[in-house]
Amino acid sequence: MAPKYIFVTGGVVSSLGKGLAAASMGALLEARGFRVTLQKMDPYINVDAGTMSPYQHGEVFVTDDGGETDLDLGHYERFTSGRVTRDHNVTTGKVYYSVIQKERRGDYLGRTVQVIPHITDEIKASIRKVGRDTDIVIVEVGGTVGDIEGLPFLEAIRQLKKDVGRDNVIYVHLTLVPFMRAAAELKTKATQHSVKELRAIGIQPDILLCRTDRYLPPGIKSKIALFCDVEEEAVITAKDVDTIYEVPLVFHREGLDDIIVKLLNLESRPIDLSRWEGVVSRVQSPRLETRIAVVGKYIELKDSYKSLVEALAHGGIANDARVEVQWIDAEHIERDGAAAQFSGIHGILVPGGFGDRGILGKIEAVRYAREQRVPYFGICLGMQCAVIEYARNVCGLTGANSSEFDPTAPHRVIDLLPDQRGIADKGGTMRLGNYPIVLGEGSLASRLYGQGIIQERHRHRYEVNNDYLPRLEKNGLRVSGIWAEKQLVEIIEIPEHPYFVAGQFHPEFRSRPWDPHPLFSGFVRAALEHGT
Repeated sequence: MAPKYIFVTGGVVSSLGKGLAAASMGALLEARGFRVTLQKMDPYINVDAGTMSPYQHGEVFVTDDGGETDLDLGHYERFTSGRVTRDHNVTTGKVYYSVIQKERRGDYLGRTVQVIPHITDEIKASIRKVGRDTDIVIVEVGGTVGDIEGLPFLEAIRQLKKDVGRDNVIYVHLTLVPFMRAAAELKTKATQHSVKELRAIGIQPDILLCRTDRYLPPGIKSKIALFCDVEEEAVITAKDVDTIYEVPLVFHREGLDDIIVKLLNLESRPIDLSRWEGVVSRVQSPRLETRIAVVGKYIELKDSYKSLVEALAHGGIANDARVEVQWIDAEHIERDGAAAQFSGIHGILVPGGFGDRGILGKIEAVRYAREQRVPYFGICLGMQCAVIEYARNVCGLTGANSSEFDPTAPHRVIDLLPDQRGIADKGGTMRLGNYPIVLGEGSLASRLYGQGIIQERHRHRYEVNNDYLPRLEKNGLRVSGIWAEKQLVEIIEIPEHPYFVAGQFHPEFRSRPWDPHPLFSGFVRAALEHGT
């Protein structure tokens, strides 16, 4: 069967939750037994998210094949069983880059290269590419209707309906229905204007998801349906919820999956939402609670650590506990000392990052966790900080550092590999995507994973310097995971510590609410034990 397509657009304001809405639709359709994949169209001109500041665009989500993508792809993976690739995130930069390369090669045989048809054809080809071996492709178009940079994408999805047939495409538009306290009523005008803008482009929405803080009464739904020319049953309340994992259940109660099945002429199948009901129940009514400190430098914008926060929540679900995240600015540790920041904390996590700002604070956080026997979990840079701290304060290597922070350090325990040096293009020195890791027999890591060889996603440039391994291991640091091909350190732990585990990879990218990552589950369990 040729795939069906659902296109998700947004209007009025950004940050309404198109990514979560798309992911929730995927979850509902998967719960009915359909094969689903999701794709994100980003109108910005960057080729990918890899060079963008977390302040600008939140975290960079890394795929198995090393794609540096938008954080919404993390929602797609956490809500469905599928794995996304770099092809599931398409940007204006990527589209134009491909078209210009074709033009330079002469692929267009001297024709004038234009937005229509060449750019729109490229966009449509990228949509079709991810649709192989699947029943339904859900495509989220970033930005809001009316943004000038989004027009080629909207034109492409308009054309696709003609290409594949009207029975194979629906348009879902997410909009805002605010409650005006002064008038004590819900206002529909913003939604009307947004739909008017979309229709002017040539797209008539089939379903409206109305973001609001309360359920829409029938009168408001019928008014929106009348003015926006949609069926009343297709006006869906996208209500604010306590946990994002409740969104599929809210949409199901509103009849969203029923209307999608009807509009796309899909086979009517029973739905099994027990997995989601179980997750929501555990999130809303946990038996236990623990407080974990995340020591970072992007803490003003929580989207910078989106997957991390969700993975901690998953670790809580695995232990029937609520995880309270306490955000600690690494520079505050440098200023006030570690003890002042970690009062009442049951676990310390240092996440990934780039650059030297706050690095001394992160190293002090590691030292505090090691000396005070507080459960510690280091991720990527958090592992490198642990190695630096151990080298300085246990092995007596004064001035030990990473060559990223101090190229003249006397002991560069974290360094570029010899074959990385001299590469000018920063992307050329990155280790990105899935790599196999061999776990040490009898290690805590192997017990947590329950297997000897694992796969994890990476996004880093610097590695542990193997020249220092004998000294580190002699002083009690255990290397419990390696990338065998180049004998690179992947996981370290301190055996006599209650929980001191750090990895060079990003385990948060592979965690799901119903399948929590073992390192997060183990860390939360250790934090709970520390707090008792």
